Amino acid sequence: MRLVSAAIAVLLATSAPVLAQSVSPAIAAAVADPARPDTDKERDATRKPAETVAFAGVKPGMIIGELGPGRGYYTRILAKAVGPNGKVYAIITPAQAARPGVLDGLNALAAANPNITVVTSEYAALALPQKADLFWTTENYHDFHNGPTADIATLNKTVFNNLKPGGIFYVEDHSAATGAGLAATSSFHRMDEEVAKSELTAAGFKLDGEGQLLRNPADNKAASNSETGHFASDRFMLRMKRS
Repeated sequence: MRLVSAAIAVLLATSAPVLAQSVSPAIAAAVADPARPDTDKERDATRKPAETVAFAGVKPGMIIGELGPGRGYYTRILAKAVGPNGKVYAIITPAQAARPGVLDGLNALAAANPNITVVTSEYAALALPQKADLFWTTENYHDFHNGPTADIATLNKTVFNNLKPGGIFYVEDHSAATGAGLAATSSFHRMDEEVAKSELTAAGFKLDGEGQLLRNPADNKAASNSETGHFASDRFMLRMKRS
């Protein structure tokens, strides 16, 4: 307990004053968890997980649906932040589940954290066992536009329908150049944030907040996000609210 407390103190002390005040003890403890893999911790400097999770509004006891959890970087943090009375549904499509190691890693994470459940479902058919307080997706929204079966309008409406009234859809992604439109989703693996806002608004969401924490003015938005470093890109943060 003393080691965790000391880690929390260091985390808060090294954050900017304004951000430190917004990071709750539950979120700070989740990020400071000594069980987190070193490979995850190495990515913290560019992902700023404590402040990002705080901006999204994560609180103990929440029910969260995470779209495209990858290998669980945020899944683990979200599960610790919502605590034993909360729940995280790590949602992957059958195609994602077929990627080597993805399902094994998530299943192992769920075995170690009883409040994580792995859900394999096509997004359009998603129906969680309970309505969520928050849906979460990071660096995936542009990919939801790609592929022969992509249907972003249906996906956004499905998220809307799986949220409680007043629930939040947190969307973070690599920013495309202004006016890039949907061409950037596959060519540069980026998202035009104004297009994202219009799509989410069309599904019934209202903009509840925009974050500037992950901005990088030096990023070349006319290049692939992988060419500038996967998490060194300029990223937008949208908190979209269901009415």
